[in-house]
Amino acid sequence: MIEQDPVNFAKAMADDTRQKIMKLVCCRRLSVNEIVEKLNVTQPTVSHHLAILREAGLVNIQEEGKQTYYMLNQERFASCCGMLVLNFAPETEAARSVKIIKVDTGSE
Repeated sequence: MIEQDPVNFAKAMADDTRQKIMKLVCCRRLSVNEIVEKLNVTQPTVSHHLAILREAGLVNIQEEGKQTYYMLNQERFASCCGMLVLNFAPETEAARSVKIIKVDTGSE
């Protein structure tokens, strides 16, 4: 399992192209070529950014034959966001909500 590191998460989120990729693959799976077409950037650029997102655990991969499809790992994304809230805004209402969800999830 990939360690939940807020620095890696923040670095992965810090780039505009990666944010665009995550929006594209949020609720559907796309191949590298489909992402290239939609963003109008080069294939090596998309592959580079996907590698960073993979390293941070923010995209899931599904291979079908020679084609690889990517989809946002929404669970990981939400977990990392929750971890940031707990670490940097522990006194907020959002942090109290994250703590409740964390406790409920742990008891299942």
